Amino acid sequence: MELAFILVYAAILGLVAPYLGLNTKVIGSLVPGAISLVAGALAWAVLTWCGMHYDQGWIWIIVMLAMPAAMVIFVRFLSNKRAA
Repeated sequence: MELAFILVYAAILGLVAPYLGLNTKVIGSLVPGAISLVAGALAWAVLTWCGMHYDQGWIWIIVMLAMPAAMVIFVRFLSNKRAA
């Protein structure tokens, strides 16, 4: 169930990405959402493996802040590489 929330949040981030100034025309419109989904799933798995539970607030805060940060960093990296 928790991964369904991460999926919806990744879809919202993918829709918002062009309005954040990210160049989605170069890499595609689905890439930012996919990057944030992978980052959220990995962060959730690592934090669960470290002992955090889904009912703790910190796991949600960390994942919800890590997803847009990873999206911005990797989309800028990919668009710069693609343009070069």
